[in-house]
Formats: sequence, structure tokens, C-alpha cells
Amino acid sequence: MRVTDTAKRLAAIALLSVLALVCAEPNTANAASIIRFTLDKRMDGAAVPFAVAAHRGLYRAENLEVTTNTVNSSAEALARLAKGDTDIAVADLNDLIRYRDGGNGVPLKAVFILQNENGYAIIARRSRGVDSVTDLQGKTLGVAEGDLAIRMWPAVAKRIGFDASKIKLEKIGAAVREPMLSAGQVDAVSGMSYGSALNVRDRGVPQSDLVIIRFSDFGDRSYGMALVVNPAFAAANGEAVSAFVRAVINATRLAWKDPAKATDDVLTQMDGGSRELEFERVRTVLRDNIVTPEVKRDGIGGITAERFAKSIDQIAFDFKFRHRPTLQDIFNDAFLPNEGSRKID
Repeated sequence: MRVTDTAKRLAAIALLSVLALVCAEPNTANAASIIRFTLDKRMDGAAVPFAVAAHRGLYRAENLEVTTNTVNSSAEALARLAKGDTDIAVADLNDLIRYRDGGNGVPLKAVFILQNENGYAIIARRSRGVDSVTDLQGKTLGVAEGDLAIRMWPAVAKRIGFDASKIKLEKIGAAVREPMLSAGQVDAVSGMSYGSALNVRDRGVPQSDLVIIRFSDFGDRSYGMALVVNPAFAAANGEAVSAFVRAVINATRLAWKDPAKATDDVLTQMDGGSRELEFERVRTVLRDNIVTPEVKRDGIGGITAERFAKSIDQIAFDFKFRHRPTLQDIFNDAFLPNEGSRKID
């Protein structure tokens, strides 16, 4: 009996030792994947899916630890990706297409289309004599440095038979774009329909005085903002990229269902900001750019070869390609969930 008790004690000690070793080992299977994420501009209502995902714990639900930083343009976001200073970034797909043709050696690709319709627009004032696109002839159009809309304007003008040379282009700083339009120092500005148009209203210009000439209303079929991934990060962390995309899709569903609550999520991550203005921005970008009829039909995040080819034709009006890209050069759909999982209604 004494031998049996000793054996039991030794067995118990051995078991405790094994458990101690197991507990001492890091639980790598459950460790959160770390993602460095970059927004192309400061947080506002246009970035509502990312605000919702962060504030409501959708990243954490996918076992992701996401740190978010901001830059001042798509070009800066792409540069950070290329250097490996960030893992995933928001950038304009058409800017990515131009960037890839530059031969920089880093094969950045988009993995998710956030804006099925771009927000390119010319924002004009009726009090300055502009009621429609044809009234732009002879007017002064303020163009901010780095503006993306103006680069698609030649293709739009050509399509509608408008002589773009009849507009006087005035280069201005991005910080004074809306102030100059609201002060009547220019007749119109190029920008984003969910950006400059709302910012001018916030400066006291009534909606009735604004004419928003959205390029997508005149046949521009190019896509807008997309998620672009550093290729080395994507190769080593494919499941993390897929998880990030799932979180953004779920966040978009929540924002679409309740834009008022989503606006509150945005405001928690802004340094100040008007709730009325951001609520309108959230509703505008969701309705006009993100949850379009095409997205309701086919699901969010994807891209079609036909539309991509048309966008390349449009870019070519203002950009001479060294090598015309294929869809596979620019977009990787491997991280998208199936079409049924991408529906938003």
C-alpha cells in the first residue's frame, strides 16, 4: 500500500510539471494578428466602416489588433505601403493604377473595393452663374494640389462633348478650396461629392446655391476608394487580411442599417466635428458610393473586368501608360468571402 501511495504522488507531481510547462508556452494559436492600417485622410464620415469596425469591436471579433494612422492623400498611403511602413491602406483605385505603371518595383494590389462608385465631382454655385455642366464654360475652376477628380475630368468632358479648354483652371491649396468657393473667389472647385460639397455647406453656403456635377452621372464608371495591401504582408498573413475584409463588410452592414448610430461611432474617433455634417456625410457616401444598386445586386468588394477596362480607357485621357495593366495586375480577389457573404441590403 505504501508503494502505491508513493507512485500516486510521483504521478501527480509529474502531471503538474507537464501542465506547468504547457501553461508556460505562449498560446500562439489564439494570439491576435497585428495590422497597421492607414487612412488616406483624417477620420470623418466618409470612413464610416472603419470607425464602426474599431468602435464596436469588429476587429477584435476577428482576432485582430488594428492600429490606425492617417496621411494626407492616396499617394502618401501607397508610398507607406511600398516602404512596408503599413500593412493595409485606403487608397483611390485609379491612383493605384497610375502608381503601378510607374515601375516602382512593389506590386501593390487592391483586395477590396470600398466605393463601388467614385466621388469625383465639380462643385459649383448657382449664384456664380452655374446651373449645369454647360454653364462652366468661361468660369474659373479651383483645383487643389493632388486633386484626383480633375484627372478624370478630360474623359468626362470628351464623353459629353464639352470643350474643357473653355474653363479657366486655377491652382489652389487644398486647405483653401472650400473657403475660396464659399467666398466666391472661384466659381467652382473639383473634389469629392461627399467631401467638398458638404464642407462648403458647413461654411454657410445653402444647398440651393450648390450644383454638384458628379462624374458618375455622366458615364464615369471607374471605381473609388479601395483597400490596398502590402504584398509581403498579404503573403505571410493571408487569413488576417481576409479577417480585416470581413470586419469591414460587417461594419458596412451596421452603418447601412443605422447611419445615425454609425455617425456616433465616427465622432468618437474625430477631434471635434459637427454631428449634423458627419451624419449627412455618412448617409451620402453610403448611398452614392458604397451601397450602390450594383452592390445590392452583386455584393460589396468585387470588381468586374468590363468596368475595369473602361476605367483604364478613362485614365488614358490624362495619363500615358507605359504598360496597360490587366485586372490581375491591380486586383486580387483571393481575400474576399463568397458573394453571398458580401450582400448588403
